[in-house]
Amino acid sequence: MLTSPLVSTQWLADHLGADDMVVVDTTVRPVAGVDGTPTGRFTTGREGHRAEHVPGAVFADLIGDFSDSDAHLPFTRPGRARFEDAVGALGISNETTVVVYDDARSEWACRLWWLFRAFGYDDVAVLDGGASVWRDERRPVERGHVEPDPTLFEAVERPDLWVDKTFVERVVAGDESAALVCASPAPEFAGLDGRRPRLGHIPSSVSVPVERLVDPDHQFRAESSIEAAFAPVAGAGRVVVYCGAGIEASADAFALTLIGERNVALYDGSLDEWSSDAEAPLRTLAA
Repeated sequence: MLTSPLVSTQWLADHLGADDMVVVDTTVRPVAGVDGTPTGRFTTGREGHRAEHVPGAVFADLIGDFSDSDAHLPFTRPGRARFEDAVGALGISNETTVVVYDDARSEWACRLWWLFRAFGYDDVAVLDGGASVWRDERRPVERGHVEPDPTLFEAVERPDLWVDKTFVERVVAGDESAALVCASPAPEFAGLDGRRPRLGHIPSSVSVPVERLVDPDHQFRAESSIEAAFAPVAGAGRVVVYCGAGIEASADAFALTLIGERNVALYDGSLDEWSSDAEAPLRTLAA
């Protein structure tokens, strides 16, 4: 059914209700402080999903079900068994076409897309523009809870789609060949903003924040614009993406896939892990 990992709202409208397709709302909401500034904490978008969602869409809890509950870092990827259980609970089998979306810039949808990819399942697409474009086009929505019909899902791990801190350390030391791409917002890359005690980016990294990849309406930019954003790493044998907690990096990994890059890996610990090590080097652009 799918010919691309990115589908339009019209494509989804044309295929909505197909027996072999499941639409998944992956929205996660940032928690703001009393002054409105980000706290670095998140809550699920389940309440918003109940208020309004694409007809028939089920809700995926990326904070709980699709993360490792025993890990000390938020949003750590789940193990194979946990992923299989979470996917099957959504009514998704190995014969299902999956369309994922969120009510942000698609970084949460891309996170689930990347998890599917890393667990060997490619019949998955991101809805271009997500809930905001669907809503702006006045397409139909539903309210309330959608109860999935649980089934079985079998994952096949692709470990080469992840790297750990040791690998990144070897890249920084020049002992591994890979290009590092930071998907965090530009002020965080520069070391001018952020919630971590140690700010900045991993040495030798290139900055490609998510806002360079999507338009103001949250639709992905043309391939030529995405290629231009990643031009500094064009031709690299391997590209490693990271951010704060592996979420925005998933959008970069997705965008790299859109332009044909295949040797892409995600550093799941990202800056949450890297910056917690006082010996791990960080660079800033601060004057």
